[in-house]
Amino acid sequence: MTQLVIVISGPGGVGKGTVVAELVRNDDQLTLSRSWTTRRPRPGEHPEAYVFVNDEQFLAAIQAGMFLEWNHFLGSNYYGSPVPDVDDGRDLVLEIDVNGARQILDVEPNALLVFIDAPSVEHQRERLIGRGDTSEQVANRMAAGASERELAEALPYTYVINDDIARAAAEIAARIADRRAQVDGAAPDPC
Repeated sequence: MTQLVIVISGPGGVGKGTVVAELVRNDDQLTLSRSWTTRRPRPGEHPEAYVFVNDEQFLAAIQAGMFLEWNHFLGSNYYGSPVPDVDDGRDLVLEIDVNGARQILDVEPNALLVFIDAPSVEHQRERLIGRGDTSEQVANRMAAGASERELAEALPYTYVINDDIARAAAEIAARIADRRAQVDGAAPDPC
């Protein structure tokens, strides 16, 4: 596996993808895991945002052990982070939900967990509407977000409010630098 695993979580509509893109763009030692999903692409969504597959393909990948973590989100779509096929020495960024973070901690207990949130629930709602989610999707994602916030409290997350993309990315970059310094300063394994 890569040197450091960074898990970015947060409710839908808080700007995780935008902050993560800024973070990865500014640090060539980071690589972003491209998640798989069974949901349809959103209008205007870049086709490289996910590996879009059908349920049968996703379930076959689970059976083949191809995921670090996976989840059946809101009982409708599957999402999963593939096992990296190459270890190029860069740190791996996973943009996943709290359930996925829990799975990652089982295999990588030293992962850095960052929870991104919107400045307010109303900001989150506006962002969901602005990206084209239907009223039903907004309601479901708002409810899931409230639940995800509660679940996150049980895990060792660092919390970042996304009130400004550059500031939020810089705050996360500082946390990554701190974790890298801890890892680099760790005593070598005597084995």
